[in-house]
This record gives sequence, C-alpha cells and structure tokens, in this order.
Amino acid sequence: MNKAPEMPRAGRREWIGLAILALPCILYSMDMTVLNLAVPALSEDLKPSSAQLLWIVDIYGFMVAGALVTMGTLGDRIGRRRLLLIGATAFGLASVFAAFATSAEMLIAARATLGIAAATLAPSTLSLLRNMFHDPKERTFAIGVWIASYSAGAAVGPIIGGILLAYFWWGSVFLIAVPVMVLLLVLAPILLPEFRDPQAGRLDIRSAVLSLAAVLAVIYGVKRMAEHGPGTEAFLFVLAGLVLGTIFARRQKRLADPLIDLALFRRPAFNVALLTNILSLFVAFGSFLFVAQYLQLVLGLSPLEAGLWSLPSALAFVVGSMLTGKLTALARPATVMAAGLLVAAIGFAAVAWAALDEGLVALVVAMTIFSIGLAPVFTLTTDLIVGAAPPERAGAASAISETGAELGGALGIAVLGSIVTAVYRKTMQADSLSGVPEPLVEAARDTLGGARAIAGQLPETVGTPLLAVAREAFTSGLVLASLISAAIAVLTAVLILGILRRAGTPDSEGEESLPATVA
Repeated sequence: MNKAPEMPRAGRREWIGLAILALPCILYSMDMTVLNLAVPALSEDLKPSSAQLLWIVDIYGFMVAGALVTMGTLGDRIGRRRLLLIGATAFGLASVFAAFATSAEMLIAARATLGIAAATLAPSTLSLLRNMFHDPKERTFAIGVWIASYSAGAAVGPIIGGILLAYFWWGSVFLIAVPVMVLLLVLAPILLPEFRDPQAGRLDIRSAVLSLAAVLAVIYGVKRMAEHGPGTEAFLFVLAGLVLGTIFARRQKRLADPLIDLALFRRPAFNVALLTNILSLFVAFGSFLFVAQYLQLVLGLSPLEAGLWSLPSALAFVVGSMLTGKLTALARPATVMAAGLLVAAIGFAAVAWAALDEGLVALVVAMTIFSIGLAPVFTLTTDLIVGAAPPERAGAASAISETGAELGGALGIAVLGSIVTAVYRKTMQADSLSGVPEPLVEAARDTLGGARAIAGQLPETVGTPLLAVAREAFTSGLVLASLISAAIAVLTAVLILGILRRAGTPDSEGEESLPATVA
C-alpha cells in the first residue's frame, strides 16, 4: 500500500485558535447544566405552570437538536467562522434576555433562541478543526481537546452556578456566557481562518424545514417516552419524525446540492462510527442521569455535593480525551475504541455492584472507570465521522455527528429510564405500601422523588419503611440499567472489531478520504 502523503503541520496560530474554539463548547455544556440549579429560584420568582417549567428546561435541547443539520450546512455555504460569530452574538444577546426575563413566556423564548444559537456552535467549531488540522494525529488531538471542553463545561457548570446562586439572583447563571462570547468575538476574526465551500449552491429551505421537523418530532417523542413511558402520543411523534426523515432523504437524492451528502452513508466506516457514537452516548447519558438521582435520592447528598462527587468522572473524560492521540500511537484506533468500550463495560458493572453496596467512593470510582473508557471512543468516532467528509462538506458531517449525539442521549434516557421506572413500579407493589393512605399510593409508586416527599409527610413508623423500600426499588432499577449498559458496551466493541477495522482499509473508491487514524 502506498504511503500516505505528508500532511502540513499546524502552527502556533492554529493551536491558539483551538483554545478559542474550546470557549463556546464549554459554554454549550454549561448552559445545559446550570439551569437545573436555578429552577427552584426562578420558579419562585416567575411562578411558571408545570407545563411552562418543562418547556423552560426542555426547549433548549429541542432547538439544538432540530437546528444542527441546517446550521452545519449553512456554515459550509456562508463560512464557518462567520456562522460561529453570528451564533456567538445571538447566544450572548439571548443570555442577557434570559437573565432579565420577567415572565415564563419570556424565558421560554430566550431559551429557544439560545438553543438555535447553540446549534451554530458545535458544527462550526468542529468543522473549523477539520480545516485547521490536516495532520491526522494532530486532528485527533484537537478533537480530543474539543470533546474535553464539553466535559469541562459540564464539570464546572454546577459549581459556578451554585456559587452565583449563593450570592446573586437566578438570572446570573445566564450572564456567564456574555464575557466569554465577547472575548470570542474579539479574538476569532484574528486567530481563526475562514472556510466555505466555493461551489455551494443556495440553502434548500424545504429541506431545512423537513430536517428540523423530523428531528424535533423524534426527540420529542423519545422524551415523552422517558417521562411517561411508551404510549400512543410518543409513538405517533416518533413515527411522524421517521416519515418526515424519509421524505427529507428522498429529497436529498434529487437535489444537485443537497443539505446532506447521502453518499457518506454508503461508507461502512462512517456508519459504524456514527452508530458507535450513538450507542456510547446512549449508555453515558442514561447512566449519568440515574447515578445523579441515586446520589441525591438514595445516598441523600445535596445537589452541590452530588456535583462535587461527580467531578472525578468529568475530569476522567477530559484526561481520556487528551490521551487519545497517544493511545492511537501505540495501537490501531479500532483497537483503542474496542478496548475503551470494554473498560467502560467494567465501569458500568462496577456501578451496579457499588449501588447495591451503597458505597459512595466505590460508585465514584466506577463512574470514573466508565468515563475514561468512553472518552477515546467519543474522540475517535467524531474524528472518523468528520474526516470521512471532504473539507467542503465538513460542516454537514459535523452536524450529523452532533445530531446523532443528541439522539443517542435522548434514547439512552428514554430506554434506560423506562427500564428503571418499570423495575421501580414493579417492586413498589401494594404489600410494600401498607400503611400509606390510598390517595398517596400512586404518587409513591410513580417516582422515588414522590415517595421521598410522601415519606416526609407520614408518621415515622410508616414513612421510614416506605422510603427504605422505595430506595431499594430504585437501586434495583439502576443495577439492571447498568448491567444492560455494560452489555451494550461489550457488543459495540465486538461490532467495531468486526467491521470498523476492515472498513479502515482504502480498498474502495472514495475510501482514500477516510482519515489515516482509522487503520
């Protein structure tokens, strides 16, 4: 096989530019976490209805997921740096709007605008990396830094948010973004290159609307399943999204300049990398959510204490992402990904054991193990997905990667959440609730949070046994979900070893554009 041509190395400007690109990524993940801490204070101030409160929390993620494909393709057309600057400006202004909202409706509108603005950040930053770092090893390291910045944002978000809420009003958590976005607007034109597809045609508005509607319908349906279990409404939304997605795909085949190049999906390496990324996020999102609930509702930690005990796992993501380049120098990337998934499987199994034992330190160690195992998987699958596309289509490929990530996370929460809920409700049978007043039985059987609230209202002789049974029921659900996550991680590792290693060999037309890091 011919030796791959030497790629140009990145200079000082590119490496400083990488630090600039990490800033919006940190804010992106911080904004997903800090709101949860502010919910009690803003609820007291704005007095939203239960439906409005759900929309305040959910609308951000919905708009991010729905707009990613359009924004990624738009960056290819108008320029990725230009799109990043537009998005940063909109994000900063929407943050101010959210901070000083005087009604629930204003805050919902601000959060929706924040979501659309955030949808410009991920694909534009990732596609700019594709053009700044041409050497495969340097690009892998740069993507590792990019992914680590999301983990860093998720780690420091609750801490910074908690400090701000201790001294200021709830809107202060949104103002974190303003100085960072101002810094980005000053430095990005100096340090970041501009890139656009010189042959790009006009944006197909109908395709953009179809992609938005399809993704929103699927994500909303999946979220309904997570909150209320499988039902007709959730199924109809998912079905509608799939139908709209099919119409979207057929339209792309007819367009001379499609929103998404469907030829990417004919590459086995691209498909397996995308599926691996989705499955990895499936197990990661579900596990983090239910472990966070376990820390607070079973072990009795405060939100801030739970956030602090979660720091080691977030730092493990950062370390694992940064070390990915060194690991691929020692072994084939497909082997590194498979090994990482096997390490993650050990971590998930350890979570199940630690949960049964109610060991806080053991649980933190287990979370750290699966985090450090998954970090190289996220880095390398993202590298493969973006590297599979030609430079002029990197924005669209980045959007596909990010949309898959949103879908994987939503599915993980919905499916694993349904499993945890089913086990919890099955365990909380009538004979376990003796002494609980009949009007309160259903609420106690619904969630652990509900059972905990009810237990506090009942006499100690009834409330204490109720809480013990409820905690045991939730723990049983978490154990089963963790073991399923471990099994999924092992099966995904087998998938990678069976397909991705063979797909990395440039043995078919067009395969030479795959990144050298695959082989």
